[in-house]
Amino acid sequence: MNIVVLCGGISTERDVSITSGTMVAKALRERGHRVFLLDSFFGCTEPYSRPAELFLREASSETIPVGESEPDLDKIRALRQQDNNSVLGDNVLEICRAADITFFALHGEEGENGQLQAVFDVAGIKYTGCGYLGSALAMNKTLSKKLFECSGILTPAGITVYAGNAPYADVGFPCVVKPCSGGSSVGTSIVSNREEYDAALELAFKYERAVIVERYIKGRELTVGVIDGVAMPVVEIIPKEGFYDYKNKYQAGLTTEICPAPIEDEVTSRIQRLSEKVNEVLMIEAYCRVDFLMDDSGELFCLEANTLPGMTPTSLIPQMATAQGKSFGELCEEIIEVSLKKYL
Repeated sequence: MNIVVLCGGISTERDVSITSGTMVAKALRERGHRVFLLDSFFGCTEPYSRPAELFLREASSETIPVGESEPDLDKIRALRQQDNNSVLGDNVLEICRAADITFFALHGEEGENGQLQAVFDVAGIKYTGCGYLGSALAMNKTLSKKLFECSGILTPAGITVYAGNAPYADVGFPCVVKPCSGGSSVGTSIVSNREEYDAALELAFKYERAVIVERYIKGRELTVGVIDGVAMPVVEIIPKEGFYDYKNKYQAGLTTEICPAPIEDEVTSRIQRLSEKVNEVLMIEAYCRVDFLMDDSGELFCLEANTLPGMTPTSLIPQMATAQGKSFGELCEEIIEVSLKKYL
């Protein structure tokens, strides 16, 4: 197949996306596909006579490690020569249209909030992952939490506050303050008093105008992938220090991940069925990863669903696939296969 792997972008998860994209592109080439790795924000400015020739060009397989903190997006924007406000760079749609499918290796609001999926739908371009509606519902935590509550899926109690009109949200301490549509825990804080709360709110509003304030659940962090509606093995996430923030997610050795998770079979079955229900409630197609906290009493609280989960060396969906006996390349091909079902 001729495949565009679309990565980069202009979200706080840009570096993560580039690492995911590079790994996916390398794996698909090794499986015999013709692959062009494309940065959605910068596009393609190198000359070509027709898009199809790009799939035949040699490409670097070097993986750039993710840094300890999110990139400086103002510096990234200053590097682009394209003189407009589009999140898509030059020739992106033309090149993606020439492919059999575009593999979305984008992460963060820009790639996961449904807008890009809608553009590709209108342009008639096939892509991996779920469509615009499921992407939008999952990315907006205010909407997803309301859907969880309506569907009987336990989620931490909380409210949404907005920049310029942010009354004190008394959900009790400790509590979690996080951007409504962010990813990779960027801008997220766990706070224990009013002074920390005010600072956390100020930090979160740097990233977004809508912020979730919710009750902190002390417990074990568990996550489950869902592919084509069927749950994968459960992973337990154990940061060595602090919580599972940006640094602990992407710096090797800072977090212990155990797959399959060391939990009772009954709990495994329950969390897998819950993850499948979340996938259905949020109208997610193809694949996703669903995050939970389990408290000391065994209650499972759903935090969110990720519709384009990471594919980096420390990412969790590849670890689940390994536990099922699948290679990284086989996982990438499976994602393509289930994503194409949207177009049948």
